[in-house]
Amino acid sequence: MPVVGDLRVLLRLRNFRRLLAVRLLSQSADGVYQVALASHVVFSPEKQASAAAIASAMAVLLLPYSLVGPFAGVLLDRWSRRQVFLYGNVLRAALACCTALLILGSVPEWLFYTSALCVTAVNRFVLAGLSAALPRVVEDERLILANSLSPTAGTLAATAGGALAFVVRLVFADSDAAVVLLGATLYLASALVSLSLPIGLLGPDPDGDRIRLGTALAVTARGLVEGLRHLAERKQAARALAAMTVIRFCYGALTVMVLMLCRYAWSGNDSEGLALLGLAVGVSGAGFFAAAVMTPWAVARLGRFRWMAVCAAAATVLEPALGLWFALPPVLVAAFVLGLVTQGSKIATDTVVQTTVEDAFRGRVFSLYDVLFNVAFVSAAAVSALLLPPDGRSAPVVIGVALLYAVVAASLFRWSRAGRNL
Repeated sequence: MPVVGDLRVLLRLRNFRRLLAVRLLSQSADGVYQVALASHVVFSPEKQASAAAIASAMAVLLLPYSLVGPFAGVLLDRWSRRQVFLYGNVLRAALACCTALLILGSVPEWLFYTSALCVTAVNRFVLAGLSAALPRVVEDERLILANSLSPTAGTLAATAGGALAFVVRLVFADSDAAVVLLGATLYLASALVSLSLPIGLLGPDPDGDRIRLGTALAVTARGLVEGLRHLAERKQAARALAAMTVIRFCYGALTVMVLMLCRYAWSGNDSEGLALLGLAVGVSGAGFFAAAVMTPWAVARLGRFRWMAVCAAAATVLEPALGLWFALPPVLVAAFVLGLVTQGSKIATDTVVQTTVEDAFRGRVFSLYDVLFNVAFVSAAAVSALLLPPDGRSAPVVIGVALLYAVVAASLFRWSRAGRNL
C-alpha cells in the first residue's frame, strides 16, 4: 500500500522520529495528569460534582488560554521551538510536583486550581510549537501523512498515559498524588529527548528580532492583529478553523454528557464511574487511531474539505442514532465514531493551516487555533451545564449536537465546490 510505504519513509527521518518522541512523552504525561485532575475534582468520594461544577472546573483550567494562546504564538515565532520543548517540559515537571504536594495537603481549592492551571498553561506553548515545527522536519508532499501520524500518536499516547494512571491509582491505593508524580517523570523524559534535536532546526528562521519582557504586551497585541489579518487573507484556513471549532464544541458537549452518565447513570460508586470513563476515553482513542489510518487515503480521493464534510455528515446521522439510547454499549460505539470524526477533521484542518499559512505566522495561527479549541470546549461545557439533568440523560443535547454537525457538513460541501480540491 502506498500509505504504508510513505509511513516507512517518514519514520526513517531521524529528526521526525525525535520530534515524535518529544510529543509522545509529553502527551502521555498530559494523559496521566488529566486523569489525576479528573479523579481529584470529579470522582473523589467526598465530592458530588454536578454538570455546572464540571463546567466551572473546565472554565478555570481552559478559559485563561484565551490570553495565553496569542502570547504563546508571538513568542513561538521568535523563540527557538526546541528550547520551548526543553524548558517547557522541565517547568511542567516542577509544577506537577507542586500539584502533588497540594493534593496531599489540606489547601484551599483555588490554590489547587492555580497549580493545575500553570501546568496546563505551559502545555499551550509545547503543543502549538509541535504543530508549528512539523513542516521543518517533513517534506510538503508527506505533510498530510505526518499530520495523521504525529498528533494522532500523541492522542493515543495521552490515552495510554491515562490508562497507566488508572493502574498507578490501584497500586498506590487511589493516590492521585502518586499519579501526578508519574506525570512529572514523563514531562522530564520529554525534556531530555528534546536535547537530541539541533537548536536551530525547528525554527523560526532567525531575523534578529529578539523580544524583551518590557515590550511583551505590545508585541503580543501587535502579533495577534497580524496573525488575524494573515488568517483573514487565507480563506481556506479560516474556513477550516471555523468548521473545526464547531466540531470541537460538539465533542465537548458530548464529553460532559458521557462524564455525567459514567458518574451517576451507569455506576454504583466513584471507582466504577472512573473506570467507565476510562473505557469511553479508550474507545474514543481507538477512533482517533482509525482516523490516522483512513484520513490520508480519504483526503487523497476526496480532498480535505470533502473528507471533513463526510466526517461531519456521518456524525449527523450516527450520533443521535446511538446516543439517544443513553445506554453504555451504543454510547461506546458513538465514542469511537466521534473520535474518528473529530480526529479525521483535525488532521485535515492542521494540513490546510500548515500549507496555506506562511512559516513566519504559523506559531501565531496555531496558537489562535488552540484558543478556539479551548473556548469551544468550555462553551460546550457551559451549555451542557444548563441543559443536562443530574444523571446526564438529555435528548435536547444529543439532537442539538446533531444539528450542528449537519450545518458543518453542509457548509464544508459548499466550500469544497467553491474552491479547488482542498
